[in-house]
Amino acid sequence: MQNLFLSKFRTMGERVGKSPVLKTAIILFLSAVAALLGLYTDHDYIKATVVLVLALATAHLIELIVESVIHRLVEKTNNALDNKLVGEMQRPLFWTVILLGLVIALSTAGVSPGLEQVVRSVVFSILVFLWMLFALHVSRIVLHSISRRRGRTKLVSSQTLPLFTNLAAVIIVALGVYFIFQAWKIDMTAWLASAGIIGIAVGFAAKDTLANLFSGVFIMADSPYKLGDYVVIDNEVRGKITHMGIRSTRLLTRDDVEVTIPNSLMGNSKVVNESGGPHEKFRIRIKLSVAYGTDLDQVTAILMEIAEAEPEVCARPEPRVRFRTFGGSGIDLELLAWVEEPELRGKVVHLLVMAIYKRFQQDGIEIPYNKQELFIKELPVAAKP
Repeated sequence: MQNLFLSKFRTMGERVGKSPVLKTAIILFLSAVAALLGLYTDHDYIKATVVLVLALATAHLIELIVESVIHRLVEKTNNALDNKLVGEMQRPLFWTVILLGLVIALSTAGVSPGLEQVVRSVVFSILVFLWMLFALHVSRIVLHSISRRRGRTKLVSSQTLPLFTNLAAVIIVALGVYFIFQAWKIDMTAWLASAGIIGIAVGFAAKDTLANLFSGVFIMADSPYKLGDYVVIDNEVRGKITHMGIRSTRLLTRDDVEVTIPNSLMGNSKVVNESGGPHEKFRIRIKLSVAYGTDLDQVTAILMEIAEAEPEVCARPEPRVRFRTFGGSGIDLELLAWVEEPELRGKVVHLLVMAIYKRFQQDGIEIPYNKQELFIKELPVAAKP
């Protein structure tokens, strides 16, 4: 019988193992299995020893297969994530096989039911703890990998990564504690009821904090703006986003004043993202008027020349001049131009207004302004004495 098992196991090893080292290890292992099967007797402790040896050999064999075969397969892929996952899985898988072999060995040895139950609970608790650590490491690795992917609108980003990492850790630890309690046959009903009552109390006490928290999650998921964007909040506060947190958002105004706004207010406010759209370029508008009787073609040529000469003004889209309406004192028009970033608006408007004013004075083009003229038809007759 032993020779029959040995021949079958050697044939199986020759079929499975392609690498010479792996083939030799598998054949030796299966030969040892066949030898141990030949030791099968009616003694429970000998059978338990055989089971422990088999479990230890199986664990080392699995470790060898992972290192020799699976690692080589995943190294051929372009993704580094699977390499990390295989590396994290190797250790808990090794100890899982050994601990399960220990449980089976105790059952085979015929120990007392009380001792067997205690050992089962301890082993199961250790296994839950090992796989809980594995799940924590894997969740962190996967979330970091997702956050590094390119894309503007994504749920997991560098800003939301701490939130999802902590949330995954809480869920994994909670499940781990639950399964450990189940291993020791501890009723979780009272604990869950107490947790529910405490959760309700905390919810009422920290409703503003929770409102900011959920608003922060929704803002990060919807991505109406990102770090570095120029935004206008309710047509009042304008600045650059410097921090996006779970509780609040901070922006730096042009006066170098940092404003902190709770996320609950940000979620309910009208936010104009000046850096949004197909590109970050921002269009500036310079409104002015010229007196009636002015050569409009000359005005258009002068304004286009000034805009094209300014290095901060974008060539694409090109500047343009638009005449709007007949005003009370002259013809109203706008010079439209684009700058690379919204924060350049004030500087470029300043430069263009100065250049337009100097050029209009040089060419004798009148910029009208509101004025009143008083005509005296006749002077009053002096009163007679």
